[in-house]
Amino acid sequence: MGDIVVGVYYRPPDQDEEVDEAFYRQLEVALRQALVLMGDFNHPDICWKGNTARHAQSRRFLQSIDDNFLTQVVEEPTRRDMLLDPVLTNKEGLVGDVKVGGNLGCSDHEMLEFRILLSSKLKMGASLRVRNQAKEAGDLHG
Repeated sequence: MGDIVVGVYYRPPDQDEEVDEAFYRQLEVALRQALVLMGDFNHPDICWKGNTARHAQSRRFLQSIDDNFLTQVVEEPTRRDMLLDPVLTNKEGLVGDVKVGGNLGCSDHEMLEFRILLSSKLKMGASLRVRNQAKEAGDLHG
């Protein structure tokens, strides 16, 4: 395994489909490497156990996850009874020890804690690069 891309994403609840599609295109680029993607995706109608959703934008999100062979690893609600903050990965066994609980400040979302599991071979040469994809791609909202 080479580099690991770690991404954080916030999707406003009223985001346009056009911006969602731009995100899906960026996601396809990121999938060329091992990926851990987390954030507040604001799809409260998704039933993760059944992989179903009521709204078209949420169904499109699930389709993108499926089309890109991503796995969602959080098993508990992160805001009230909803799982709004999934952790997605494209490599089995890359993410583990997922814990949900506690709040940071006055947030109404639960905190997530997890480990990115690296093989001992990778640990010796591992590097973490954090990039602001939205800034590099241009402001998608403006």
